[in-house]
Amino acid sequence: MLNSLGAGRRLALRVVMLQLLVGVLVGAVLLLVGRREAVAAAAGACTVALGSALLAVQAFGRLVGGATAFFRLLLGLLVKWVVVIGGLAVILLQYKLPPLPAVMGLVVACVVHLLAFRFKG
Repeated sequence: MLNSLGAGRRLALRVVMLQLLVGVLVGAVLLLVGRREAVAAAAGACTVALGSALLAVQAFGRLVGGATAFFRLLLGLLVKWVVVIGGLAVILLQYKLPPLPAVMGLVVACVVHLLAFRFKG
């Protein structure tokens, strides 16, 4: 075993917090363009952060065996992407916010997820 369950939880918390921070920053930058664009970008990033938080809760919930842990990880990934796609649909279809800033916030939050694992020290 290379990492403890606690290390995974701390990394997941760091990823979610960075995604929320980037969502606020992207929203603040797009506030120069317009209020709807800023809300769309922040909502897109926050949707990814919510999905990542649900993935972390599912994957790092408690100590289980190998097969169960793998199943929980796959289930968490499924939940994450259902939340992300559903959240994007709500942002675009129900609230009718601009699509480009929403997708931009979503992509930036996903990039933060990748970079957080690259620079975890």
